[in-house]
Amino acid sequence: MERITSFCIDHNVLLPGLYLNRVDGNVFTYDLRFKAPNKGDYLSVAAMHTVEHLFATVSRNSEWKDRVVYFGPMGCRTGFYLLLFDSADKQAVVRFVTDCVEKCMALDSIPGSKKIECGNYKSHNLHAAKKYLSEYLQVLKSLQ
Repeated sequence: MERITSFCIDHNVLLPGLYLNRVDGNVFTYDLRFKAPNKGDYLSVAAMHTVEHLFATVSRNSEWKDRVVYFGPMGCRTGFYLLLFDSADKQAVVRFVTDCVEKCMALDSIPGSKKIECGNYKSHNLHAAKKYLSEYLQVLKSLQ
């Protein structure tokens, strides 16, 4: 089998940031890398789950809502994938993600975290999610 694009990236040199991973037609996959891979410092599962709920909700309620295809966690627990329609302008994506992160940090509750709404409603950590988001916001600001 052919190696997929994600496995062709040298993870020994990746740093926290925002990277265009691949383009499939008009769908652009961005890596929102919160942590450097293979350094022993990973996102906790509960906080990742919370970031997923926060960012997915904020992004799908933004001016970009019609461009958002998917937002979800990387299995390696170093960040998230953001799939967008027609979004080749990386600086515009950085501004969009920055705006979403700031709005996520302003939330005082976790959308969709009730038992009826979520398949693992006990696995959330808003405090840790906001800590990770705050750290990532500094990375995003360095990209602007």
